Amino acid sequence: MYVIVECGGRQYRAEEGHSFVVEKLPYEVGDQIDLDNVLMVVENGDVKVGQPAVEGASVKATVVEQFRGKKIFVWKYRPRKRYRRRQGHRQSYTRLRVDDINVG
Repeated sequence: MYVIVECGGRQYRAEEGHSFVVEKLPYEVGDQIDLDNVLMVVENGDVKVGQPAVEGASVKATVVEQFRGKKIFVWKYRPRKRYRRRQGHRQSYTRLRVDDINVG
């Protein structure tokens, strides 16, 4: 059984016992959170699609880790104008472990 859950404007596949990475959430490591916006539930080949969310379905997840991704560099460049700018960026992420899926 797995569900498609929305978090931070993106959709993730969540299975019980597995983990997935989302953009940084304001929780501490070890906190248990409840994700209510479940868009689809697949159970034994039976698909239930919400309009827009499945009524009564939720996912309980635990914050496993807060970390930062790999550094990327953004370049601005104008030819023949001696204009060059380099800017770095590191995105912050949260790793969630799915503890329980409640279909409702």
